[in-house]
Amino acid sequence: MSASQELEKAATAYALEAVKMDKQGNKGRAITLYQKAIESLLQLVQLYPEYGLNKVYVQRAIAYQERIKSLQGSVSMRDVRHEMGSETDESGDVERATPEGKADGEELIVTEKPNVTWAEVVGLELAKKAVKEAIVYPVQRPDLFPLGWPRGILLFGPPGCGKTLLAAAVATEIEGNFYSIDAASIMSKWLGEAEQNVAKLFGSARKSSTEGKPAIVFVDELDSLMGTHSNEVGGEIRVKNQFLKEMDGLMDKGKAQHVYVIGATNKPWDLDWAFIRRFQKRILVPLPDHNTRLNMMKHYTGNLQVAQDVNLHELARLSEGFSGSDIRDVCQSAQLSLIGEFFESGKAVDKEAKPRALTMQDFRQIFDSRKPSVSLDMLAIYNKWFDAFKAL
Repeated sequence: MSASQELEKAATAYALEAVKMDKQGNKGRAITLYQKAIESLLQLVQLYPEYGLNKVYVQRAIAYQERIKSLQGSVSMRDVRHEMGSETDESGDVERATPEGKADGEELIVTEKPNVTWAEVVGLELAKKAVKEAIVYPVQRPDLFPLGWPRGILLFGPPGCGKTLLAAAVATEIEGNFYSIDAASIMSKWLGEAEQNVAKLFGSARKSSTEGKPAIVFVDELDSLMGTHSNEVGGEIRVKNQFLKEMDGLMDKGKAQHVYVIGATNKPWDLDWAFIRRFQKRILVPLPDHNTRLNMMKHYTGNLQVAQDVNLHELARLSEGFSGSDIRDVCQSAQLSLIGEFFESGKAVDKEAKPRALTMQDFRQIFDSRKPSVSLDMLAIYNKWFDAFKAL
């Protein structure tokens, strides 16, 4: 057993025993064990500084430290459980729970529809077409797909270009359950249960499909969970293997389930090849073109008061190379600058007074002080990867 596996196993054992002592009211022993769990987790972080799940380990260490503080303050166990948002079961383990009392897996479901329409996904026509062919049409007419349909869709591209929005719009279109997960939500409070969370998640999605409601499992920042790391510890390997197993089950040609996995990543080149090939659709979500930027400018300035000299076509030209989120930030920054000027003038004390309209000069000043968040070199890397692995 490697040093990392030993540390992970030790952290798990200390944490579980700490909960047991916690339940029995043995506060002194519980504090000692929580501290040992923290030490093991921090040693893991120090041993593997580049490990993708270090953030999760640090979060767990912080949670244990908070419990230690609660116990040292002689807070009752009932209050401690309430603060941690969890319930202790008979085995002495702790199940994650939301305020509504939902167990692991269930809290990953967005119970309300994302309510994002296709119209809100400005541009991205090629990506929308590919997603419709892979998900929307099979849901509407499964009888037209005798060879089955893709269950894995990978959305990759620069940050802030609409990957999450696209996935949410699909869920709205098919009126399906939307499961949104990341590394932190998959990794359990207690180490060693992450693969069980994956199994519960997919089990809930399959149940939804069986009951006639399509399910979309959306994995944001896919590379943090499914990337290739030089130093992997046991927990990550088990999670990867469980994901591979679940995705293989979804792609079984003998099953006509409407369960789809949509992965989003800004770093597709970091993904393990075993996962790349299981995403039958690999779609580049690019930076917006001129017409898309123009429509975004219309959308974001729609609720703002703008002067007649504001030329949206010119703003679209000035924003070449900007992502969708960059364009939103430009409009927001122009408005914030205007409001700041309004307050500094002293006019804001008059509740009836209104700021002046935004002018073209206001926007130009923002563009002068702001650069695109995606470099040309980075764009070249995305295009190169797309040419090598595209699957529309």
